[in-house]
Amino acid sequence: MSADLGADKAPGTRASAKPARHPLLWPLLTLALLLAVNAAFNPGFLQLQWRDGHLYGSLIDILNRAAPLAVVALGMTLVIATRGIDISVGAVVAMSAAVAALMVGGELVIRDGVQSHVSRFPMPLALAAALAVATLCGLWNGLLVARVGMQPIIATLILMVAGRGIAQLLTGGQIITIYYAPYFYLGSGHLLGLPFAVFVAGAVWLLLHLAMTRSALGLFVQAIGINPAAARVAGLPQRAITLWAYVFCGFAAGVAGLLISANVKSADGNNAGLLMELDAILAVTLGGSLLSGGRFSLAGSVLGALIIQTLTATIYAIGVPPEVNMVVKAAVVFVVMLLQSAEFRAWLGRVAVRRGGP
Repeated sequence: MSADLGADKAPGTRASAKPARHPLLWPLLTLALLLAVNAAFNPGFLQLQWRDGHLYGSLIDILNRAAPLAVVALGMTLVIATRGIDISVGAVVAMSAAVAALMVGGELVIRDGVQSHVSRFPMPLALAAALAVATLCGLWNGLLVARVGMQPIIATLILMVAGRGIAQLLTGGQIITIYYAPYFYLGSGHLLGLPFAVFVAGAVWLLLHLAMTRSALGLFVQAIGINPAAARVAGLPQRAITLWAYVFCGFAAGVAGLLISANVKSADGNNAGLLMELDAILAVTLGGSLLSGGRFSLAGSVLGALIIQTLTATIYAIGVPPEVNMVVKAAVVFVVMLLQSAEFRAWLGRVAVRRGGP
């Protein structure tokens, strides 16, 4: 078992022996198809250039823009694996960005005739405060779900509404511009020629992957997702694991808020992270995880985020109005949900049998 876990090598399966049944096969094929469509409309789509010590190209742009969503999707994967859902991640992204922007700010200072920008608070303190706020949001959701027993969608709906309002209060309903250059490195800096945000997303995935594969945590999460009551009777700390899944989801949304605000050099309480919960859920489902819990794939969720970002690039490449973007995403969600429905698959099977019959 790995923790792409429940999905990649669930007990009793031999995914490596049957590549055609590997859970990452369809996400990879979908991504490859979208990349091929983009390459067909834009001959230079797959080209990479090395300029000023950095790699440039459409593929790098997709990686960079998908990084925040991938981080949020990883947190969402844990929550969904425990039969939950968190629709407040978009609001948490906005709150994290607002806190960081307020604390970093940036003021123009002239010293000895030289202009420079200084942070309002030390940047490490601002980052820690933003992540702490996001983590507390996750803790709040986890307590409502795991301790109070509230339905996950209702519990997180409360924070989805309240969190957006808090973000708007923090920013005064305005866009807060950040002028502190070191902060920008998080969202637009480069390391080893690649965007730094890609390394952040990779680090979050690696830490989570190691936690799932080097300990029994992955098995516990899978068991809780399959049957929470049975897991509790078996002695698993079902409530504690569920609680920490929401805590991590909040933390991941906070990291995404930092990446987004650093990339656009501002914080917008009205629009930052808006509808990101939809994209995160879609990324998780596209990656092969089950919304009913139990089967999940961390690598699949990252692939799902890349698919969504590539899909957006495809829509722009073929000249479809941006407004249609949401319609296409909604249609994809609809199709994925249908295909994950056992009743729908059974109905399709009956229809196929009737048409193939005498």
